[in-house]
Amino acid sequence: MSRFWTELVADVADHVPGGVAGLAALLLLLAAAVTVALYWRPRRRHPRRDTDPGTHTTLPLPDDGPDDDELPDVPAADLRSLADRYAAAGRYAEAVRERLRAMVRELVDRAVLVHRPGWTVTELAAAAGSAEPGIVGPMGEAAAVFSALWYGGEHATAGHDARMRELADAVHRTVGAVR
Repeated sequence: MSRFWTELVADVADHVPGGVAGLAALLLLLAAAVTVALYWRPRRRHPRRDTDPGTHTTLPLPDDGPDDDELPDVPAADLRSLADRYAAAGRYAEAVRERLRAMVRELVDRAVLVHRPGWTVTELAAAAGSAEPGIVGPMGEAAAVFSALWYGGEHATAGHDARMRELADAVHRTVGAVR
């Protein structure tokens, strides 16, 4: 095997200016180009979570900030408005996140759910479904959509946002009719 390798390198080096040294330099340049290409390639950037989602519909969209899993202490209507603005800007992952936050805020405000920071989205959906059986399906699906985008790395689309809007409306109708 070593003889084959030696002959192969020698044959290739015969066709490269500079011989073996030229071949080594060419391979180093090629490795550097591949490294740079992999580093700078376009990637789907995982959207960050906002620390302050804003409280008024006329505010500009928040820039990406540090991670924050907290439920903002703002009305659900403000969170829905922020979700609409994110969706209008094509930032569908953030829109989905804000729609889920609005759903949770409404459940907390209507005393269906006591929010506990640190819950996973699945635990949250299960607790909401236990407290109000009529929202088991919508909350479970909302948790699945959110998880696919934020944890599964799936590319967010307008369809995801539209589905979350439908699920939020279903939760609103059910909780509004019961409470």
